[in-house]
Amino acid sequence: MAESPEELYARVVAAVGEDGRLPMPPVTEWDMFPWEVVDGELVPKVVLPPMEADHPRQGVDGDSCGLCTGEGDGVRIWESWNFHVMRPARPSGLPLKLWLNSNDHFDFTEMSDEQAAEFGQLSVWLARIMSRLPGIGRVHVNRWGDGSEHMHAWFVARPERMPGIVGSLAVEWDEMLPPGPEDVWLEDCNKVATKLAHHAGRALV
Repeated sequence: MAESPEELYARVVAAVGEDGRLPMPPVTEWDMFPWEVVDGELVPKVVLPPMEADHPRQGVDGDSCGLCTGEGDGVRIWESWNFHVMRPARPSGLPLKLWLNSNDHFDFTEMSDEQAAEFGQLSVWLARIMSRLPGIGRVHVNRWGDGSEHMHAWFVARPERMPGIVGSLAVEWDEMLPPGPEDVWLEDCNKVATKLAHHAGRALV
């Protein structure tokens, strides 16, 4: 069973105290992080002029694609003919974070109509199952395509009743909150995979 908001808050207090601040995540060091501190104030970075071309993504045209070769530390927990669901190798700060990936190498906009229809159904089923876990407020579904060409979508479950851990910035708390207990997290991952297999595909747990 997923942690309650009270248990999550207790982990934070145990790590930094009631008035303590969690450590900054490495996202602040990324070139694409849009803010910087100037004269003691947080301000937007200066907008840079256009480049000749976008930076190449990982696995362009399937070359050295980590998802195709099975590299990386993600673990498959469910699969169908066209798609699979992966979890991270270990728990992170938010209750649950999963990826829905294509089995074959193609970009999001290159799905056939049939694949797109299956992806839509799987997305709803996956978000619905995750959102019904105890302690989950909502499941945010995101697709960012600038890092890897291989089609992948994020399903990020945020805790309920935690002010501030909401909206588009909820995912930023994932690397700041102390990770939860691995046994609870694995049980939730396995439960999601098993329930998704009731709709389609097969669980790998």
